[in-house]
Amino acid sequence: MNKETEDVQRNERPTRALDAFDRKILRSLVEDARLSYAEMGEAAGLSAPAVHERVKRLRASGALKGMQATLDGAQVGKPFLAFVHVDADGWGKSQRMIRLKEFPEVEEMHSVAGDTCVILKVRTASAHAMEQFLSQLYVLPGVRGTKSYVVLSTYLERPVQADVTHDWPQVPLPPE
Repeated sequence: MNKETEDVQRNERPTRALDAFDRKILRSLVEDARLSYAEMGEAAGLSAPAVHERVKRLRASGALKGMQATLDGAQVGKPFLAFVHVDADGWGKSQRMIRLKEFPEVEEMHSVAGDTCVILKVRTASAHAMEQFLSQLYVLPGVRGTKSYVVLSTYLERPVQADVTHDWPQVPLPPE
């Protein structure tokens, strides 16, 4: 594996397909990770020991990465949210770009196709703090430019959902 990209998260499929019980357990955990196995079992239609075994299996497979607290940015002194597109020489998965994970302001980092290399979700205390963060990006070798999109309001922010994508009905095309 290339040394420069070994820390990059892979979008790999789980080794075992998730069934309806797994999805119900995951949905329960996303809603409230403090639920007991008995409470999750009630929602999924399984016994507490069966839920415990499934949770262990979901962790081992990587489908369940962990259980974190969800913090409110404004309440912890970081109300300023922006998405920053970074244009850099070469591909975005270089070691110099991976160093961005060291910045506590960076909540997400995505290598993308299109007119930019990397998109960052960045949360800071103020516009001034964002400006300071952006100045640090330009210190990284190869960074040519950035475009920042400041968030005015957030209508939906949630973790990955366990539910399967809906099969939306096909909208008939109008006759020509």
